[in-house]
Amino acid sequence: MKHQETAQEIIKAVGGTNNINSVYHCVTRLRFDLKNNDKVDNNSLKKLDKVMGTNISGDQFQVIIGNDVSKVFDAMVKEHPAIQQSTENKQPKPEKNKNVILNIFETIAGVFAPMLPAITAAGMLKGLLALFVSLEWMSAGTDTYRILSAIGDGVFYFLPLLIAVSAARKFGSNPFVAIALGTALMYPDMGALLSSGESVAFIGIPVTAVSYASSVIPILLAVWLMSYVEKWVDRVIPAALKLLLVPLITLLVMVPVTLIAIGPLGTFVGSGLSGGINWLLNEGGLIAGIVLGGAMALIIMTGMHYALVPIILSNIATLGFDKFLPLTFISNMGQAGATLGVFFRAKDKKLKTVALSTSFTALMGVTEPAMYGVNMKYKKPFAAAMIGSAVGGGFALAFGAKAYVLAGNGGLPGLPSLIGQTFWYSFGGMILAFVVGAIMSTVFGIKEEEGDAEALAQFSPGASTAPAAAPSSHAATVNVDDLGAPTPTSDAVAVAPMTGKAIALKEVNDPTFGDELMGKGVAFVPTVGELVSPVTGTIMNVFKTKHAIVVRSDNGMELLIHVGINTVKLRGQYFEAHIATGARVQAGDKLLTFELEQIAKEYDITTAMVVTNTADYKQVLPVKLGAITTGEEVLKAEI
Repeated sequence: MKHQETAQEIIKAVGGTNNINSVYHCVTRLRFDLKNNDKVDNNSLKKLDKVMGTNISGDQFQVIIGNDVSKVFDAMVKEHPAIQQSTENKQPKPEKNKNVILNIFETIAGVFAPMLPAITAAGMLKGLLALFVSLEWMSAGTDTYRILSAIGDGVFYFLPLLIAVSAARKFGSNPFVAIALGTALMYPDMGALLSSGESVAFIGIPVTAVSYASSVIPILLAVWLMSYVEKWVDRVIPAALKLLLVPLITLLVMVPVTLIAIGPLGTFVGSGLSGGINWLLNEGGLIAGIVLGGAMALIIMTGMHYALVPIILSNIATLGFDKFLPLTFISNMGQAGATLGVFFRAKDKKLKTVALSTSFTALMGVTEPAMYGVNMKYKKPFAAAMIGSAVGGGFALAFGAKAYVLAGNGGLPGLPSLIGQTFWYSFGGMILAFVVGAIMSTVFGIKEEEGDAEALAQFSPGASTAPAAAPSSHAATVNVDDLGAPTPTSDAVAVAPMTGKAIALKEVNDPTFGDELMGKGVAFVPTVGELVSPVTGTIMNVFKTKHAIVVRSDNGMELLIHVGINTVKLRGQYFEAHIATGARVQAGDKLLTFELEQIAKEYDITTAMVVTNTADYKQVLPVKLGAITTGEEVLKAEI
C-alpha cells in the first residue's frame, strides 16, 4: 500500500479530519490530538501493513509506524495541511475522569516531542565533536571546531525559544508572542542585569537573579500562564484594537510576572525534580538500575520518556551529564537481543527473517518493529528483553554510567553521547542487556501462533485433512493422496465463487497474497456470506478452521480460496463447511457459508483466490474486475 493510501486509511480509522485537532510525528509514531478517542477504529488500523500497533498516552492517540513514519505523515498533511496546526479551531474533548499526573506528563511530552529533531541533531554533533577531540582528529581551538560547536551549543543555549514555540502551539497561544517573551528573558542586557550581583527590582518589587539560558521549566510555565492571560485580554479588547493591544498587554504582564515569580519558581521546581531523580540514580545504584532498566520498555511504550526530556536537558546543562539516558540505550539492546533469540528459536522462515531484520533495526536505535512486531506478539521474548535490560541497567548504574549529550538515538549510532569517563560502563551494560536478552529469549522459546502463513505453508498438493463436514450428496469422494501433483491438460477458466466485488490480487492487504507468494489470481470483497466452487473438480483440502479450501479442476488448475485475512484465528467460529476433503463438486456447488457481518467486525473479509500451480501456466489473468455474482467467469489460466 502506498504511503498516500496508508495516510488516508489512517485518517479514516481515527474518525476523519473532523475528529483531528492536530497531528505530528516522532521517530516512529504518529501522535494525534483527537477530539474524541472513542471514535477510533483500532481494528481497521491494525490491519494496515504499515501500522505496527497503537497506544494511548494521556489523551494522545499514537499510531506506531516505524521507519516510514515521516513519509506517511508527509502524505497525510500534504492532503490535509490543516491537521498539523494545533493553535486554531480546536474543539474541546468530551470531559472524562482524568489522571492529573498522566495529563501533566502527556502535556510535557506533547511540547518536547516536536522539538526533538533539532535537539537530537545538535546533541549528536556535540557527541561527535567530543569523539573527534578525544581521538585528536580535531583541536578545540580551531575556527572549524568553534563553528561546529556553535551549531551544537546554539540550540541548547536558546532552548527556551524552541520551548516557547512548541508550548504556544500546545497551549493554543500565539507562538510569536511566546518567542517575544523568551527573547526578553534572554536579551543580553537582561542577562547582564540579573548577573551583576546587585539587587534588581521592577516598580519596587524584587526580581530574583535567574539565568534563563538553557533553562526548561521557567519558560514552559510562563507560556502556559501566558495562554490564559492572552485569551483573557483578547476577550476584553475591542476587535479594532486586538492586533496592537493584545500582544502588547500580554507581554507587559507576562515578562515582569515571569521575572518576579515564575522564573524563580520554575528554577526551584526544575532543580527539585532533577535533584530527586538524580538522588535516586546516584543512591539507588544497582537496585535503581535493575528496576528502571527492566521497566524502561514499559516507560517507552507509554511515551512517558518524553516527559523526562526536561530533566535530562537540565542535568546536561547544569551538571554536564545525565544518568538516565544510558538506560534507554540498554533497554534498546535488550529488545534487540530478545528478537535475535526469536531468530534462533523460530522455525518459520518468514518469522526468522523478520526477527533478524528487526533485531538489527533495534541495534540502530529504532525498537518499535522489534518490540511490537515480534517481542510483544510472542510475549516471552518481551519478558526476556526486560530481564536483559534489568541486568544491563544494574551493571551500568552500579558503576555510575553517564551520558554527556542528548544524541537522540538510543542505539549504536548514538554512542558518541556516551563518550566520557564512564563510556565502558555504559557500553558494558548494553552488551549485557543484548546477550542476556538473547539467551533468555532462546531459553524461553516461543509458541509460534497458528497464523495464516503457517497454515498455508502446511498445505502441499495432495495433502489430506480430516473432513470438516460430511460429504455432500454429489458423487462419492476420492482419496486425494492418490491424485499426486496437479498436471494441467488445457487452458482453464474459473467462475466467481462469491457475490460482491472482484479486485486485483495486489490490493489484498496481506503480503502472502498481495505479493503473489502463493501464486497469481484474483480477490473478492463479498457481500453475501456464501462460497461456491469456482470449477468442476475435486476438493483437495478443507482447512480444519474452515476458512480456506483448495479445489482442483478436472483439467489440472488448483485453486486456494482463502476467506478473509487472519481469519484462521477464529478457529472455525462463524464458518460452516458443506463439503469434505476428497468430494467431487460441480462449478457453483456450495462449499462454505459464513457470518459475514460478524467476521467483518474484527477482520478484513477480503477473500483471495489463487492458482497454487501458477508456474505450470504461461499466464494467469483475471477476466473481470468490479461488481460480480457467483457463476460469472472471473479468472483464466493459459498453458
